[in-house]
Amino acid sequence: MLETLADWLIKPAAKFYKRAIVKDPFQVSVRQWKLDRGDATLRLEYPLDETSVVLDVGGYQGDFASALVDRFRCRVLVFEPMPAFSEQCDERFAKEPRVSVLHYGLGARDEQLSLSSSNDASSFFRQNGTTGFVSAQVRDVSPVWKQLNLTRVDLMKINIEGGEYPLLHRLIETGLIRQIDNIQIQFHDFVDDAAHQRATLRRQLETTHKETWCYEFVWENWSRKETEA
Repeated sequence: MLETLADWLIKPAAKFYKRAIVKDPFQVSVRQWKLDRGDATLRLEYPLDETSVVLDVGGYQGDFASALVDRFRCRVLVFEPMPAFSEQCDERFAKEPRVSVLHYGLGARDEQLSLSSSNDASSFFRQNGTTGFVSAQVRDVSPVWKQLNLTRVDLMKINIEGGEYPLLHRLIETGLIRQIDNIQIQFHDFVDDAAHQRATLRRQLETTHKETWCYEFVWENWSRKETEA
């Protein structure tokens, strides 16, 4: 009880201190994102329709995929390597032909990794605060792209708890980035040299895409330049 009470008192105070006193960029971004209701607005505002193809990379329990299908009736491919979550998605979308659930993650190469179990923060790259580990599969995005016969992707959402860095490097390296109209990314700051890695990727993205909105280390979107169409 005391520990719970301490958490209830200390955690909000610490966030306020970082946001209002220290002006921590992440806390400021989180607050602005919530004020702007980004999850209910920006993340779902795309020119999609029944012919659109969306890749939900890091599908978790399928909320994002469900929201897109309800609104646009588009096709969604959900990539989720965490067995417990991919099985939930299987059950959730069992009667929804527009959604395909793939039980692996996307990355820079094929590998079997130990995945920390921490609800929506499960990660190959972070181990603090975990409740256990499971083995999960990551596949090289390039052959997967060919296997799925993808030629144009209307939206690719990436929220994979640190795995976004090698995945984006691979998409850029192979030129697949040019086939994606919109890239919605959540960069994570717990990865080594995260600020530098993010800055490097953003400079590379500017070759083919333009930033349309950004909340630093929360969510940001990149839209393909018209000259790349």
